[in-house]
Formats: sequence, C-alpha cells, structure tokens
Amino acid sequence: MDVTNRQEKLDRVIGQRREGVMVLQDIHDPHNAAAVWRSIDAFGWQKVYLIFEQEEVFNPKKMGRESSASANKWLDFKVFKSTRECIEELHREGYGLWATVLDREASEIYESKFEDKKIAIMLGNEHRGLTEEAVKLADRKVYIPMRGMVQSLNLSVSAAICLYEVERQREESDGEFGLSDVEKIDLEKRWR
Repeated sequence: MDVTNRQEKLDRVIGQRREGVMVLQDIHDPHNAAAVWRSIDAFGWQKVYLIFEQEEVFNPKKMGRESSASANKWLDFKVFKSTRECIEELHREGYGLWATVLDREASEIYESKFEDKKIAIMLGNEHRGLTEEAVKLADRKVYIPMRGMVQSLNLSVSAAICLYEVERQREESDGEFGLSDVEKIDLEKRWR
C-alpha cells in the first residue's frame, strides 16, 4: 500500500472510531480476549480495559496476533488490578457501565436502550462470568436471550452481539458518537 492510500485509510478509520470501552474481567485465555479485540476494532471502538484480580496478567499488545488479526496494534489498552478501581475510573470519565449477565431479571439486550454517548460494556470470565462486585457496581445489567439448549456463548460471540446492538441503535439515532477532535489527533500521531 503506498503512502497516500495508507494515509487515506488511516484518516477514514480514525474518522469512524466510536466512543466506547469494552471491559474484560479476569479473562483466562488470552486468545479468547484477542478474538474480542478483532470485533472491537471492526465495530470502530478504540478502548479496552482489562481487569486481572483472579487470573494471570497478560500483555494485550503481545498476545493473540493470529486470533486478533493484529487488531491489538490499533487499540488502546488499560490494565487494572481491581474491579472497583476500573469502574470508578469509568464513572469519573462519564461512562455508563453495562454488565452482561445470565439473569432474566436483567434487560434483554435487544430491548435495552443504549443512548449514552459514553458506553462501557463489561464481559466476565469464560467460566464464572462477572463477579458479584462487578455486577453490583454496574449501572445496568443486560443479557443475551438464548432460545436453544445451550445457555452461554463464546466470549467473542457475546462481545460481537453487544457491539452490534449498540452500533445498530447508534446508526438509527441522530446522536454523535465519534471520538473527540483531540482523541482523533492523538490517534493520527500514534498511527503514523
């Protein structure tokens, strides 16, 4: 790809980046996380917050090149050792936090209203899901309805469904969900 085409692609991608944070709590398998990063990039989100309280910490910039299709090099990561610390930072930054749960008392994802500009979606460990603390500290709970015998989905599939529904609703609204000009300029400097 020549320099002009590369710059055009960078400008196009930066212009389409959306506000949003995907939060992954205590993901056990880095390859599962890397598959999520691919969807995050595809839907135009930029930020990934990783919480490691019970699982071994891994470096998101060095893991999962094959499963993420190198999406990790285009995303911004922040690692936390505490769920509370992560959620408090998201709230300080003005994000509404949606916890994904297996609880029919929560809102069904397709009936939820993702109206805030700043949305954070939190997914939990592949086997245990989110901790009670994470669910309690979240602003809203959402679940993906399943009509078959199996009652759970792969982490990356769950992430993609959540991202799709948020972006579908955004496309139908008149809201502005892009990054700020300052964030776009910062990305352009880092991606050159």
